Amino acid sequence: MENKIKLLIVEDDQNLGQILKEYLQLKGYKADLYRDGESGLQAFAPGLYDLCILDIMMPKRDGFSLAQEIRNQDKNIPLIFLTAKSMKEDAIKGLTIGADDYVTKPFSMEELLLRLKAILRRSAPIAGEQPAEFNIGDYKFDPTRRILDFKGETTKLTTKENDLLTLLCKHQNRVLSRKIALNSIWGDDSYFNARSMDVYITKLRKYLKKDESLQILTVHGEGFKLINL
Repeated sequence: MENKIKLLIVEDDQNLGQILKEYLQLKGYKADLYRDGESGLQAFAPGLYDLCILDIMMPKRDGFSLAQEIRNQDKNIPLIFLTAKSMKEDAIKGLTIGADDYVTKPFSMEELLLRLKAILRRSAPIAGEQPAEFNIGDYKFDPTRRILDFKGETTKLTTKENDLLTLLCKHQNRVLSRKIALNSIWGDDSYFNARSMDVYITKLRKYLKKDESLQILTVHGEGFKLINL
């Protein structure tokens, strides 16, 4: 139930933070608001929150540092960054350190709510749905638990990493259309989302590099192909 979901909001803009908190509370969520990265970090504890919404430019501790500290404590909690329109490169950086999504200011509350709901849906197993475990070379990939296993060494994937690898596995040895992947995971195929996906492809390649027979090929003008040589 949504009314059991607890959100951590860290935003130094007092008006925006308060509006965001009150809006999400009206939608049935519990929400705590902190106005700088240091107090947000002090408030965080594993298991206390279900999702964090973090501004990037904040006093005392910026959103990147805060996200990394939160990830050190809880590798699985979803993170959403709030970024200024002129600072889109910040969003790319945020995605590389494990954020699940970003929202560009100014944004509508409805947009943020839709993104938040989508992330929470992907983060929680759906009753009755048990995606198959994929065997990829020497790796085993469990999309239900978002676990990539290499001979007993496990990596916990973020929701977007998990969704993208799942699509690649379903299209193994076939081209996964860039447009299909973007629309399926990001909701549209804008230029910036395409750049974000390239970041995730790079991360997945690093995860899979222990098996030299596996490659994620870029098929120019089309998309990507996961192959097992």
